[in-house]
Amino acid sequence: MGVLRRSAQAPLLLAALALAAVGAGASRSPAAPEAQHPAAFHAALHEAMQAMMQAMEDTPLSGDPEQDFLALMIPHHAGAIEMARLYLLYGRDPLVRQLAEEIIVTQQVEIQSMQNRLAILRAGGTPDPAAEQALGGTRGSPPPAAPAHP
Repeated sequence: MGVLRRSAQAPLLLAALALAAVGAGASRSPAAPEAQHPAAFHAALHEAMQAMMQAMEDTPLSGDPEQDFLALMIPHHAGAIEMARLYLLYGRDPLVRQLAEEIIVTQQVEIQSMQNRLAILRAGGTPDPAAEQALGGTRGSPPPAAPAHP
C-alpha cells in the first residue's frame, strides 16, 4: 500500500513542475516571431500528429483490453501535449493558450497515472476500478472520502 501512495503523489509533483514550466513560457509576447509563421506551425503540428500515430502503431498489443487501452492512450496523450506545446509557441489567443497549458498539465498527470496502472496490470494486478491508481482521481476533484463512523 505504501508504494501505491508514493506513486499516487508523483503525478501531483509532476503537475506542479509542469505548471511552473508552462507558466514560465506563458509570458511570451502574443506577437512572438513564431506566431507570424502559420506554415511552420502547420508543418510542426503535422509532424507531431505523425509521430503520435507512429508511436501508437508501434505499441505492441497484449490482447488484454485494459492493458491495450492504456498502452495506446499513453502516446495519444503525449501527442496532445506536443500539439499544445506547439500552440503555445505559435498561438496568440489567451483563452486557447490557457487551454493548451491545462492540456499539458492534465495530460502529464494522466500519462503518469496510466503508466502506474499499466505496470500494476502487467505485473498481474487485477483490474480493480476502486484501486488508488484509478484515473478518476486525476480528473477534477478527488474521489469522495469514506463516511466517518462515530
